[in-house]
Amino acid sequence: MSVLQLFPPDGSGQNLQGLYLAMSLHQQASADDVFIYANYIASLDGRIAMEKADSGEFEVPASIANPRDWRLYQELAAQSDVMLTSARYFRQLAKGCAQDLLPVGEGDDYADLVRWRREHGLKPQPDVMVLSSSLDLPLAALQSLTDRQVIIVTGSSSDANKRALLEAAGFPVLLAGDGRIVEGGRLKQLLIEHGYRSAYMIAGPEVHGALLSAGVLDELFLTTHLSLLGGDRFYTIAGRELKKTVGLQIQSLYLDQLDTGSQLFARFRVCDREPLTDMEVGS
Repeated sequence: MSVLQLFPPDGSGQNLQGLYLAMSLHQQASADDVFIYANYIASLDGRIAMEKADSGEFEVPASIANPRDWRLYQELAAQSDVMLTSARYFRQLAKGCAQDLLPVGEGDDYADLVRWRREHGLKPQPDVMVLSSSLDLPLAALQSLTDRQVIIVTGSSSDANKRALLEAAGFPVLLAGDGRIVEGGRLKQLLIEHGYRSAYMIAGPEVHGALLSAGVLDELFLTTHLSLLGGDRFYTIAGRELKKTVGLQIQSLYLDQLDTGSQLFARFRVCDREPLTDMEVGS
């Protein structure tokens, strides 16, 4: 089933499969730079995660999670050299409540994405950078990613013993900031130094807010599920009070009209890139 292109406004239908893959995000960075992009799904009233009463964990609401959005999530992953996530993801994975193992997925549904990466000279799976100030990372969860390079990024005054244990287990630890803070500008420089050209930010809103504040995020992909969830224990995409408004410019917008629930797929460029302040990234 196709989606309707609303912007740029031509009223044409586009196939869902390949919609984001055609954007060639792995080729957007200029020389000696890296292209950093983020992705979320939210309800119409802005909820990206809500607290579960039984566990206290914040999770993507089941009522808005759907396979069509997940397909586009996978297409964004397919175009990345490295995915940026947080320690929280691996703690959730250890508890069995993470959304899924990190893409690119396996099986027939995603075979075209694996093939696409191979045809474009990319490794079978993107690397993973875990941003953490606490270094509270369950080793078993980290070791579940046996098919790619996993790198830990933290601040220079994080726990030295934890850093040593992680490195002894085979996970390189890079320093990107003073104190416990991972600084957005230093993180971007690390990405460039390691030869990454496209970085896909899939962490929670705290990391997103920090990258926005540091002026290093290039684009945001946002699926808006046309439903209202209400509630007073939830996360939004910024995750914190930003020091000033971050301007966005729409690049594309599609309507996915379904009997089971409609949604909008939007791509935004961050047009206000002036660094505000380095803020703590990851926990």
